[in-house]
Amino acid sequence: MTDTTPVFHLEPEVLLAYSAGSLDEANSVLTATHLALCPRCRHEVARLDAVGGILTTQLAPTALASDALTAVLARLDEVPSPVEDKVAAAIDDETRHWVPEPLRHYIGTSLSALPWKRRGFAIHELPLSLGAGSVRASLIRTGGGAALPAHSHDGVETTLVLRGAFRDDSGRYARGDVSTATSADDHRPVADPDDECLCFSVIDGSLRLTGRFGRLLNPFIRI
Repeated sequence: MTDTTPVFHLEPEVLLAYSAGSLDEANSVLTATHLALCPRCRHEVARLDAVGGILTTQLAPTALASDALTAVLARLDEVPSPVEDKVAAAIDDETRHWVPEPLRHYIGTSLSALPWKRRGFAIHELPLSLGAGSVRASLIRTGGGAALPAHSHDGVETTLVLRGAFRDDSGRYARGDVSTATSADDHRPVADPDDECLCFSVIDGSLRLTGRFGRLLNPFIRI
């Protein structure tokens, strides 16, 4: 499967927060991963960085510590640790293709070796230690044609497609695309039938199952 140019992008305020360094860790990793797949958003962040650099030059200078230069030069001489080399060697070519940096750094191994948790028929989740407070981050892997349960959210759910594609009422999302769902949205993503779908999802707030039977299951399961 060939890569495509993303059609659905992150909101401008998210890119601005990323450039300013004010995003939380989970959303920062999702944004950086989208940038690896999206020339348009990379260009916009570069523009925002340039504007920020100009504004920074207009600030009053701040005195540095006396050993600041020595500390920076020392870090330039650092080499990757054996542990970092071992992690890099543990990742196979399939994972390198579908999972860009920096997300690949956080999973640390091949997709096939990850401890996936089953969340339903042909649906698997890998929670990632990126969230803080109510923020949850995870990889979601679904088989071709599989559908996630209909659900809504208390906050914002941001989903980046890494492989395959899925559809809901708002459109079709393929590799590199970002789906942003708010508390006003009630959707049921369905993976395209010809390939599995791999997504990186960040949810700020809780997720609620909807539909005829979903509401009954909310007290007992967590997706």
